[in-house]
Amino acid sequence: MEFDLTPTEALDLWRRVLVANVRQEGPDLSSRQLALVLTVYMTAGPHTVRGLAALLNISKPAVTRALDRLGKLGFARRKVDEHDRRSVLVQRTVKGSVFLREFGDLVGATGRTLCDGGAPAAQPDAPPPAE
Repeated sequence: MEFDLTPTEALDLWRRVLVANVRQEGPDLSSRQLALVLTVYMTAGPHTVRGLAALLNISKPAVTRALDRLGKLGFARRKVDEHDRRSVLVQRTVKGSVFLREFGDLVGATGRTLCDGGAPAAQPDAPPPAE
């Protein structure tokens, strides 16, 4: 399946996904938290706080704060690496897997709506992004 979206269409798709997500009951993750949970679940592990910080080009304290929130939600957990006690492993959870499956379903449904003729929202006061 190939998509050829203009920058305006891509931004409108992302806007629609975010609006649909906000309208649902459930957690409201920041971009950093969402990037972190997507990285942990969609890339090969093991994942460490240090490694995630390097991969995302953010500080270790920023990863720790995001993991604090994700831990409270039950989407990720931390565990001290038994082989290197200085290292903290980030682990997936069933609840996090369910959240991402539902988020993926939402993205897919929103994309299909756009592809089925759902025109991008008109924004008369804002010029479209340069293409």
